[in-house]
Amino acid sequence: MLGKLFKKKEDSKHISLYAPINGETIPLEEVPDPVFSEKMMGNGIAIKPSDELVTAPVDGKIIQLFSTKHAVGILAENGAEILIHIGIDTVELKGEGFTAYVEEGDYVKKGDKLVAFNYTTVENKAKSTLIPIIITNTDEMSEISPADKKSVRAGEDIILSIEK
Repeated sequence: MLGKLFKKKEDSKHISLYAPINGETIPLEEVPDPVFSEKMMGNGIAIKPSDELVTAPVDGKIIQLFSTKHAVGILAENGAEILIHIGIDTVELKGEGFTAYVEEGDYVKKGDKLVAFNYTTVENKAKSTLIPIIITNTDEMSEISPADKKSVRAGEDIILSIEK
Protein backbone atom coordinates (compact mmCIF):
# COMPACT_ATOMS: atom_id res chain seq x y z
CA MET A 1 0.00 0.00 0.00
CA LEU A 2 2.71 2.50 0.96
CA GLY A 3 4.61 1.52 -2.15
CA LYS A 4 1.75 2.84 -4.28
CA LEU A 5 1.71 6.11 -2.37
CA PHE A 6 5.41 6.75 -2.84
CA LYS A 7 5.86 5.18 -6.25
CA LYS A 8 7.48 7.66 -8.61
CA LYS A 9 4.99 8.85 -11.18
CA GLU A 10 6.19 8.41 -14.74
CA ASP A 11 6.53 11.77 -16.45
CA SER A 12 6.78 11.09 -20.16
CA LYS A 13 4.88 14.28 -21.00
CA HIS A 14 7.63 16.60 -19.74
CA ILE A 15 11.05 16.97 -21.32
CA SER A 16 13.97 19.24 -20.74
CA LEU A 17 15.66 20.53 -23.86
CA TYR A 18 19.41 20.94 -23.38
CA ALA A 19 21.59 23.43 -25.23
CA PRO A 20 22.62 21.86 -28.56
CA ILE A 21 25.68 24.14 -28.77
CA ASN A 22 27.81 26.33 -26.52
CA GLY A 23 26.81 29.99 -26.56
CA GLU A 24 24.43 32.63 -25.24
CA THR A 25 20.65 32.28 -25.24
CA ILE A 26 18.69 34.98 -27.04
CA PRO A 27 14.89 35.48 -26.95
CA LEU A 28 13.29 34.29 -30.18
CA GLU A 29 11.82 37.77 -30.65
CA GLU A 30 15.36 39.10 -31.25
CA VAL A 31 16.11 36.81 -34.21
CA PRO A 32 16.45 38.96 -37.39
CA ASP A 33 13.87 36.97 -39.35
CA PRO A 34 10.09 37.38 -38.80
CA VAL A 35 9.50 33.67 -39.47
CA PHE A 36 11.26 33.04 -36.15
CA SER A 37 10.81 36.32 -34.24
CA GLU A 38 7.05 36.32 -34.80
CA LYS A 39 6.91 32.60 -33.92
CA MET A 40 5.32 31.64 -37.24
CA MET A 41 6.97 28.21 -37.01
CA GLY A 42 6.42 27.85 -33.26
CA ASN A 43 7.77 28.88 -29.90
CA GLY A 44 11.34 28.37 -28.76
CA ILE A 45 14.62 30.12 -28.08
CA ALA A 46 17.76 31.05 -30.02
CA ILE A 47 21.45 30.66 -29.28
CA LYS A 48 24.30 32.89 -30.37
CA PRO A 49 26.90 30.13 -30.89
CA SER A 50 30.46 30.19 -29.60
CA ASP A 51 31.19 26.80 -31.14
CA GLU A 52 30.73 24.98 -34.46
CA LEU A 53 29.20 21.65 -33.38
CA VAL A 54 25.46 21.14 -32.94
CA THR A 55 24.50 18.17 -30.76
CA ALA A 56 21.20 16.47 -29.92
CA PRO A 57 19.35 18.45 -27.22
CA VAL A 58 17.24 15.39 -26.27
CA ASP A 59 16.90 11.70 -26.99
CA GLY A 60 14.79 11.24 -30.10
CA LYS A 61 14.46 10.38 -33.77
CA ILE A 62 15.78 12.46 -36.66
CA ILE A 63 12.64 13.24 -38.65
CA GLN A 64 14.14 15.79 -41.01
CA LEU A 65 17.58 16.72 -42.29
CA PHE A 66 17.52 19.43 -44.92
CA SER A 67 19.58 18.58 -48.02
CA THR A 68 21.56 21.77 -47.35
CA LYS A 69 22.33 20.46 -43.82
CA HIS A 70 21.52 23.85 -42.27
CA ALA A 71 18.56 22.51 -40.28
CA VAL A 72 17.57 19.30 -38.54
CA GLY A 73 14.27 18.11 -37.05
CA ILE A 74 14.02 15.79 -34.05
CA LEU A 75 10.97 14.02 -32.64
CA ALA A 76 11.37 13.91 -28.85
CA GLU A 77 10.02 11.09 -26.70
CA ASN A 78 7.07 13.24 -25.53
CA GLY A 79 6.03 14.04 -29.11
CA ALA A 80 7.62 17.50 -29.30
CA GLU A 81 8.94 18.24 -32.79
CA ILE A 82 12.16 20.24 -32.47
CA LEU A 83 13.70 22.20 -35.32
CA ILE A 84 17.31 23.35 -34.96
CA HIS A 85 18.00 25.95 -37.66
CA ILE A 86 21.70 26.84 -37.96
CA GLY A 87 21.97 30.50 -38.89
CA ILE A 88 19.54 32.79 -40.70
CA ASP A 89 19.17 32.54 -44.50
CA THR A 90 21.73 29.71 -44.48
CA VAL A 91 19.62 27.76 -46.98
CA GLU A 92 21.24 30.10 -49.54
CA LEU A 93 24.65 28.51 -48.80
CA LYS A 94 23.39 25.27 -50.41
CA GLY A 95 25.28 23.14 -47.88
CA GLU A 96 28.59 25.02 -48.06
CA GLY A 97 30.32 24.85 -44.69
CA PHE A 98 27.99 22.20 -43.20
CA THR A 99 28.74 18.55 -42.32
CA ALA A 100 25.95 16.23 -41.15
CA TYR A 101 26.61 13.31 -38.80
CA VAL A 102 23.04 11.94 -38.92
CA GLU A 103 20.41 10.93 -41.45
CA GLU A 104 16.63 10.93 -41.37
CA GLY A 105 15.41 7.94 -39.38
CA ASP A 106 18.41 7.82 -37.04
CA TYR A 107 17.80 7.61 -33.30
CA VAL A 108 19.98 9.93 -31.24
CA LYS A 109 20.81 10.40 -27.58
CA LYS A 110 21.30 13.76 -25.92
CA GLY A 111 24.80 14.96 -26.80
CA ASP A 112 25.19 12.97 -30.04
CA LYS A 113 26.75 14.95 -32.90
CA LEU A 114 24.18 16.25 -35.41
CA VAL A 115 25.81 18.87 -37.64
CA ALA A 116 29.09 20.77 -37.71
CA PHE A 117 29.36 24.11 -39.48
CA ASN A 118 32.08 26.56 -40.41
CA TYR A 119 31.36 29.63 -38.28
CA THR A 120 33.34 31.97 -40.54
CA THR A 121 31.43 30.82 -43.65
CA VAL A 122 28.07 31.36 -41.94
CA GLU A 123 29.14 34.69 -40.45
CA ASN A 124 30.39 36.01 -43.81
CA LYS A 125 27.73 34.60 -46.14
CA ALA A 126 24.49 34.40 -44.12
CA LYS A 127 22.30 37.03 -42.49
CA SER A 128 23.11 35.84 -38.95
CA THR A 129 24.86 33.07 -37.02
CA LEU A 130 21.98 32.80 -34.52
CA ILE A 131 20.55 29.31 -34.10
CA PRO A 132 16.78 29.24 -33.47
CA ILE A 133 15.53 26.12 -31.68
CA ILE A 134 11.80 25.85 -32.38
CA ILE A 135 9.03 23.53 -31.19
CA THR A 136 7.18 23.27 -34.51
CA ASN A 137 4.13 21.62 -32.96
CA THR A 138 3.81 24.29 -30.25
CA ASP A 139 0.00 24.07 -30.45
CA GLU A 140 0.17 20.46 -29.18
CA MET A 141 2.19 21.42 -26.09
CA SER A 142 0.61 22.80 -22.92
CA GLU A 143 3.70 24.75 -21.87
CA ILE A 144 7.05 25.80 -23.33
CA SER A 145 9.22 27.66 -20.83
CA PRO A 146 12.62 29.12 -21.70
CA ALA A 147 15.29 28.85 -19.01
CA ASP A 148 16.74 31.99 -17.45
CA LYS A 149 20.36 30.99 -18.01
CA LYS A 150 22.18 33.17 -20.59
CA SER A 151 25.53 31.44 -21.05
CA VAL A 152 24.96 27.78 -21.92
CA ARG A 153 27.09 24.69 -22.50
CA ALA A 154 26.02 21.98 -24.95
CA GLY A 155 24.41 19.01 -23.22
CA GLU A 156 24.81 20.54 -19.75
CA ASP A 157 22.37 23.44 -19.50
CA ILE A 158 18.60 23.29 -19.97
CA ILE A 159 17.29 25.90 -22.41
CA LEU A 160 13.60 24.93 -22.60
CA SER A 161 11.15 22.96 -20.47
CA ILE A 162 8.38 21.43 -22.55
CA GLU A 163 5.12 20.00 -21.22
CA LYS A 164 2.71 18.13 -23.46
